[in-house]
Amino acid sequence: MKNISALFIRHLDDLHKEISSYKNEKDIWKLTGDISNTPGNLCLHICGNLNFFIGNLIGNNGYVRYRDREFSDKNVSRARLLNLINETKNSVADILDKLNDEDFHKIYPDDRFGEKSTFAYIL
Repeated sequence: MKNISALFIRHLDDLHKEISSYKNEKDIWKLTGDISNTPGNLCLHICGNLNFFIGNLIGNNGYVRYRDREFSDKNVSRARLLNLINETKNSVADILDKLNDEDFHKIYPDDRFGEKSTFAYIL
C-alpha cells in the first residue's frame, strides 16, 4: 500500500516546508488571532500522534508518547522540529511500506476509534 505511505510522506513534507518558511524562528511559538495552538506545538502534536498511532500501535516500535508536552513545550528549536518531522516521516514510511494486504485487515490494537477497527480503516 505504497499510496498510503506516499500520502503521509507528502503531508509531512508539507509540514516541513511550513515550519521552514518562518522567517523568524520565534514566530513558530507565537499565537495569533483566534488560533489556540502555536505552529510549533501543532508540529509536535502531529509527530507525536503519528509516532504513537502508527509507530507504536501498528509498528510496535516502542514509541512512548508524552502528549502533554506536545502542547506545553515552547522552547524547541526549528532545527529540532525539522529533524523530528524527518524522523517521523522515516518511521511512518518504514512501517507502512512493510505492511502487506493481509495486515490492513488486522484489528487495530486500540478501540478509541471504534471496536474492531482495521488498520485500513484507521489509516
